[in-house]
Amino acid sequence: MGRGKIEIKRIENATNRQVTYSKRRTGIMKKARELTVLCDAQVAIIMFSSTGKYHEFCSPGTDIKTIFDRYQQAIGTSLWIEQYENMQRTLSHLKDINRGLRTEIRQRMGEDLDSLDFDELRGLEQNVDAALKEVRHRKYHVISTQTDTYKKKVKHSHEAYKNLQQELGMREDPAFGYVDNTGAGVAWDGAAAALGGAPPYMYAFRVVPSQPNLHGMAYGFHDLRLG
Repeated sequence: MGRGKIEIKRIENATNRQVTYSKRRTGIMKKARELTVLCDAQVAIIMFSSTGKYHEFCSPGTDIKTIFDRYQQAIGTSLWIEQYENMQRTLSHLKDINRGLRTEIRQRMGEDLDSLDFDELRGLEQNVDAALKEVRHRKYHVISTQTDTYKKKVKHSHEAYKNLQQELGMREDPAFGYVDNTGAGVAWDGAAAALGGAPPYMYAFRVVPSQPNLHGMAYGFHDLRLG
């Protein structure tokens, strides 16, 4: 029994549709290859599946571009002429925009004003005034921001200076004095009297017998005051 005739219509099931496309694509590529070999024909096939996947076939010894060029020569038209014209129109439009922007820049700088009438000059003046206000606003904002930053730096430096002063004040060493054992009381009392009474932070060190080399050393009260 032969196969039944298949109704040619869109296959609704996506899986079946993809399987059918794959099988028939292979068959078409095979027929095109056979046609090229048997008849010495130049064949080009371009295919896109419903998922956007691209497939092509081209006879050996040629390429797709060569086939397209021969096709355009055969029908006497260009496949790219419309796209080229659209690109030319787009390019011309962009050139006009660029020319207008350059003219506006020169006019904002005070150039090319002879062609402007009163209304155009008034509009240009308003635009320049608005731009100047924006520039000034931005300038004052930058100045204010920098001023606040400098104030914070100065405050930080002042606090660091105060902390350093406090640390130095806490590290001040008390004054020390040196007296010999011989006549120690007289020497110390004389120094204390000369200084108007020994301050509470002045201390005396006495030489012990094990340090004979230090005996007999004498210091005046001005040598004993270190603080």
